Amino acid sequence: MVPPLNIFILSGAGVSAESGLKTFRDADGLWTQTDLAQLATPEGFARDPVRVREFYSARRKILRIAAPNRAHLALARLEREMTALGGSVFLCTQNVDDLHERAGGQRVVHMHGELNVTACTLCSGHWTDRGPLTAQQVCAECGAVGTCRPNVVWFGEMPMHMDRINQALEEADLFVAIGTSGSVYPAAGFVAEARALGVATCEINLQRSDNAHAFDRRIYGPASEKVTAWVAEVLGD
Repeated sequence: MVPPLNIFILSGAGVSAESGLKTFRDADGLWTQTDLAQLATPEGFARDPVRVREFYSARRKILRIAAPNRAHLALARLEREMTALGGSVFLCTQNVDDLHERAGGQRVVHMHGELNVTACTLCSGHWTDRGPLTAQQVCAECGAVGTCRPNVVWFGEMPMHMDRINQALEEADLFVAIGTSGSVYPAAGFVAEARALGVATCEINLQRSDNAHAFDRRIYGPASEKVTAWVAEVLGD
């Protein structure tokens, strides 16, 4: 009989890479192809909002044709079956895509925001929006024009939902980081917090992360393969 567990999963860009969404830090990642200081900061948006909106509009277009891969589907299965057993899966993702949800994930927290959500810089309202970002957009909440930006966390901004994340870490029996570089804080510090709480830790990654030494267990290889096998192991297949 599989015991019910409260599992905290931190997912990063490596989970979505096999769906055709580029990571930021790999050799051919987004940071090697463009100056994200101009595209992922409030200052960059203030200097050139047209360029920033075009960049994120292009990413939305790419996301529309992407599909969840086997890793996303396996994690959704883990959530369903562990919940049925009386446990839980709290999926905290650094990704701004919606592939976890499209795979069937129900309890997904986007600490870096969501690409398919538009926010207003004037009233802080936000709403689901899969179309292109433009200067002519009208805020769905306050009616302002020209104030729309992607609802993603830029450098210099605070991650979202930290209270929920900290509570889930305290309640976890197992912490698993999947497809993360281990170099972006505060997410890179979650494993240390988990260990301090006496929580078992595991890393599933294509290669060693920057904080691989902090994990009790390490599994390396493609996410679609290794996550699927790990989920089957946890569920006792």
